[in-house]
Amino acid sequence: MSVAIIGTGHSRFGARKDVNVPELAWEAIKPAMQSANVDQKEIDFMVVGTAGLWSSEAAVPPLLYEYGMFEDVGSMRVEAACATGNAAIRVGYTAIESGEAEVVLVVGLEKMQESPNPTVIELIGRFGSYFWEFENFGLTFPGYYALHATAYMAKYGATEEDFAKVAVKNHFYGAKNPNAQFRREITLEQAVNSPYVAWPFKLFDCSPITDGSAAVVLASEEKVKEWGVEEKIWILGQGVGTGTANLSRRDSFTSLKSASYAAEVAYRKAGIDMGAPYRQIDGANVHDCFTAAEIIAYEDLRFAKRGEGVELIREEQTYIGGRIPVNVDGGLKSKGHPIGATGVSQAVEAFKQLLSRAENGRQVDVRNGRYLAHNVGGTGHYTYVTIYGLEKR
Repeated sequence: MSVAIIGTGHSRFGARKDVNVPELAWEAIKPAMQSANVDQKEIDFMVVGTAGLWSSEAAVPPLLYEYGMFEDVGSMRVEAACATGNAAIRVGYTAIESGEAEVVLVVGLEKMQESPNPTVIELIGRFGSYFWEFENFGLTFPGYYALHATAYMAKYGATEEDFAKVAVKNHFYGAKNPNAQFRREITLEQAVNSPYVAWPFKLFDCSPITDGSAAVVLASEEKVKEWGVEEKIWILGQGVGTGTANLSRRDSFTSLKSASYAAEVAYRKAGIDMGAPYRQIDGANVHDCFTAAEIIAYEDLRFAKRGEGVELIREEQTYIGGRIPVNVDGGLKSKGHPIGATGVSQAVEAFKQLLSRAENGRQVDVRNGRYLAHNVGGTGHYTYVTIYGLEKR
């Protein structure tokens, strides 16, 4: 059974001390339901993606049920570290595919700044192997990904300046996104000269701590036909991969095995040639929690051969007009990274791009009618890759 996204909503990302948890969620839920032309009675199931470790509220689905005045609707809370948003979409997608529901509301939500930054950093550390790596060796996520960055530098000759170019690109597009946390461009000099966080990463190599929400309404093919929905995109394929909890048990630090596997599954389901998938995809959102992670993603997703991902950023091939535009909404780096909302935000961007609604010069050339979302939890502990399209398979 084919599944479509028929409505989307998105809050402003940032330090949202002006709203509480349900108010922040409603900023995305209300426009999602309005654009889908549905009301509370037509929602069969509600999936809420939130890690929520740092938030004042834990029982978020019933809170949103009450605040949104829903009636007779099942709900589920989903958590998969930083891949929580795409995991929530998968739950809604499979609920419709299985025939358990026809219309599903998926909400990604995080209020991370309700806790002090040191507390948030420690809690994020629990998405790795907490006992072996955080408690014993003091690793936090900048350190986790710095291991991958230094391995990539040693093997393929990438430099700190190469990583900084990812930040420059993503801030260039984030400045054009009205919902982004950081709406300003930066120069290469600013990025290169910013203070170190975990070598080789500097301040501008790292995604921020963010509050935000995003929502999509999913519907079955039958409902799309019954309602005569004209503006929609389809989920063409989704792959899910899992990595080891302990990084010392991994074979490579220049790739995320879970991402490579998830991409292969998603491409196969979507009918995309795995030899050169970038020729059949118009653009992508990849999980740039750190700048080196975006370059590694180019290779895991087969946008470039192993060791050649760094050439894409050097040659500006991931800007609009290049081989494949990547993170033209600012990515996690500039748009922000409210963990539960990130994967849902990627779906909102796919909807916007495929329907040619991107604002302020961010619109990609939609020739193939396909868009990709790559959402990583932990350091490749989970990866979800989803292919969206204008036409169903």
